[in-house]
Amino acid sequence: MIIQVLRQPLADIQSPWLVLLLPEEQGELAVEVRDTALGGLLSRLIVQKEITGSVGELTVVHGPAGFAAGSVLIVGLGPTSKFDAGTAHAAGFALAKRLAGKPRESVALALPDAVDRSVAGWISALVAGVVAGTRGPGLRKTEPNRHPFETLNIIVGPGATEDPAHQIEEQVRRGEIVGQAINLARDLANTPPSEKCPSRLAEQIRTVASDAGIAVQVWDETRIRQERFGGLLGVAAGSENPPSFVILNYHRGGETPSFALVGKGVTFDSGGLSLKPSASMEDMKSDMTGAAIVVATMQAIARLSMPINVTGYLALTENMTGGKAMKLGDVLTMRNGKTVEVLNTDAEGRLILADALSFAAENRPARILDLATLTGACMVALGPKVAGLFSNDEDFSQSLLAACRLTGERAWRLPLDDDYKELLKSNVADLKNVGGKWGGAITAAKFLEQFVDGKSWIHLDIAGPSWNESDNATRDVGGTGCFVRTLVTLLESLTL
Repeated sequence: MIIQVLRQPLADIQSPWLVLLLPEEQGELAVEVRDTALGGLLSRLIVQKEITGSVGELTVVHGPAGFAAGSVLIVGLGPTSKFDAGTAHAAGFALAKRLAGKPRESVALALPDAVDRSVAGWISALVAGVVAGTRGPGLRKTEPNRHPFETLNIIVGPGATEDPAHQIEEQVRRGEIVGQAINLARDLANTPPSEKCPSRLAEQIRTVASDAGIAVQVWDETRIRQERFGGLLGVAAGSENPPSFVILNYHRGGETPSFALVGKGVTFDSGGLSLKPSASMEDMKSDMTGAAIVVATMQAIARLSMPINVTGYLALTENMTGGKAMKLGDVLTMRNGKTVEVLNTDAEGRLILADALSFAAENRPARILDLATLTGACMVALGPKVAGLFSNDEDFSQSLLAACRLTGERAWRLPLDDDYKELLKSNVADLKNVGGKWGGAITAAKFLEQFVDGKSWIHLDIAGPSWNESDNATRDVGGTGCFVRTLVTLLESLTL
């Protein structure tokens, strides 16, 4: 899809589709539309409450009088008082999903007059939403049901000065890159599990990273054993497919401190001998979403040429039930030497992250952030759209929450008090991998904390927002690519 910024009166735009963004308040039609026949029609529909302007609401007008465009799509933005980058992203996704159902030669998208132009990154979020919305989850359909536009024209009012127009072009480019990264994360999550066993996924990641100019190392099972990754080897033991460990190095920040991103990459999770019910396995191809988000984020920062040092660590494995699968009561020795009694083989993500976090901490980054579809308990606590945030560093937590506010993605900080560690005490080892009935997301995070060697650290439990169970105008079923936008925003703030 070619995306370009144009200065042109709306009435003169010759395109099959012209998209107008409409806030919820009455009288907020674009200036160039208000006094036209189309403006009169829309005003009547607004008064009659046929159009409300709610987020993602879509209204089509064909053959608008006085406009060269063949059809107009009106997209709701919600109330201006609540407008943010998250709203812009949702609106972009909705309009793209509506129009990408068939091939389109060109679509023109007019930037609205009524929104608060001081809202940071909203144009980038809008474009990222459009790019993401043209990509559906139907990766293996014989006939594609979503088609990227050949050309997307972003329309700026002809009175815009050069400087704002230049800033808009920068935001459009950023949005395109971030949107493509979101789609990478979604595609990896939506790929069938038979097509992304650990070694195969590692090679896909190698290709993506190399194309973006990121240095890549892939460890096979022999190297993983040499490096004493007992958690990763224990989880992988039940699968015929060996594990992989991937290291991504992006160092363009000179002597500035490095940042570590760690991703859980369970390419299919049966639960192991603590077998999941069949219905609970249906979306377990997405249990590698943490790793996918790390890859996608690093692709984006590389393509944006950020002056920063970031290393990604990805632990990739299946969790299966083969004859060599780890058993309840087994004791594993982690990379940092701690021993762990396994009392639930379906609490496997923390075992592979323990090794990855230990190794990341040894390399002395300034900060570590891990992402994992770790616990159903986090969804019980926060629902399906909010990630759980756990941290040993107040300032780091506030930085991430600030980035969430800028993007509209949601995380909520949960406690990490020391008394939760009592629930992880084992009679035969240093730790056990589950903490009992209560506070499951917290005890999982407390387990991970034992492997970061006191480094500044955040754990994001993304079990809820990583996957959509239902389809609507602003979201698809399947992988979401959540937190790519937030992590890019966070890392940008570290380069200022």
